[in-house]
Amino acid sequence: MDFPAVKAYSAAMKLSDFDFDLPDDLIATRPVSPRSAARLLVAEGDTLHDGRVTDLVQWLNPGDRLVLNDTRVIPARLSGQRHRDSAQGPVAARIEATLLEPRADGTWAALLKPLKKIRPGEEIIFSDALSATLEEVAEGQGHLRFNLSGTDFDAALAEAGAMPLPPYIAAKRPADERDKTDYQTVWARNSGAVAAPTASLHFDEPLLEALAARGIEISYVTLHVGAGTFLPVKVEDVTTHRMHAEWGRVSEQAAADIAATKAAGGRVIPVGTTALRLIESAVRDGQIHPWEGDTDIFIYPGFTFQVADALMTNFHLPKSTLMMLVSALMGQERIRRIYAHAVAERYRFFSYGDASLLIPGKAVTP
Repeated sequence: MDFPAVKAYSAAMKLSDFDFDLPDDLIATRPVSPRSAARLLVAEGDTLHDGRVTDLVQWLNPGDRLVLNDTRVIPARLSGQRHRDSAQGPVAARIEATLLEPRADGTWAALLKPLKKIRPGEEIIFSDALSATLEEVAEGQGHLRFNLSGTDFDAALAEAGAMPLPPYIAAKRPADERDKTDYQTVWARNSGAVAAPTASLHFDEPLLEALAARGIEISYVTLHVGAGTFLPVKVEDVTTHRMHAEWGRVSEQAAADIAATKAAGGRVIPVGTTALRLIESAVRDGQIHPWEGDTDIFIYPGFTFQVADALMTNFHLPKSTLMMLVSALMGQERIRRIYAHAVAERYRFFSYGDASLLIPGKAVTP
């Protein structure tokens, strides 16, 4: 794929440039209720404003357009048993599976633990309705073929599976029934993600109605967020990092509406880094076009944004690719000040945390 150019910098960007100290007690393990009551830190150029997500109506103008990711998170964590006959009689082993993505051959790529306890050809029983056969192991992942497909698979998975909470939440508590609602946007419709577009979790029906009354337009796009979104950056020169690929689609209608907003002088504001990465992937010759496929676009300082005018997003992990993305939008020094303010004012961080609205203004210093 050809993606918008990233300008070269004379000095290599180091991973440590995107680090910051985060107190552990600022990592949110549950969302606030109602959703739109979360705090919102608005960074408009060099000026910071503390508010609530409900204030979003005041910061957007009639004719502005929000771009929302309508992917639906599947309950991708499964626990089952593998049965095997041995010289001592029937034996069973507990197998934990985390579904990663559907493959073209109809199987699912999955992380299996413990992988050494199961061999290709063996079956894992997850519930009375749901089971899967391990067809092969490649690059540390198992390829599972389930006994069900379509809506039957979706229903059985909903019963047997748990939400795939991010590692920093899963380390503090297990997923439960509340997460099946909390870790899903109110407009989710296209199943396939194993992580939520978390900035969108702040929206509820009253906020959507208030935005519509204000004259704010909305477009939906789809990017199936993969587990790779949580992979750490392991290279010191961040420009050599390779992004994981995720499937996305920008429809003809969404592309036309976004282009019309730009032409009319309105602002295009993706909600979440997933929506931003997708619409920038759909740019050709300086214009957004309908697009479908896998994107591994990597946005770091020096990137030229051609669609997004601002970004609503949560607060991200130190040394993550998402810290690099927001630094590309706002400038590294600004982001350092924004995050220092967020820590000092005890904003809640990560997937269930508070939100920021990043409006670059004219001068961006990398």
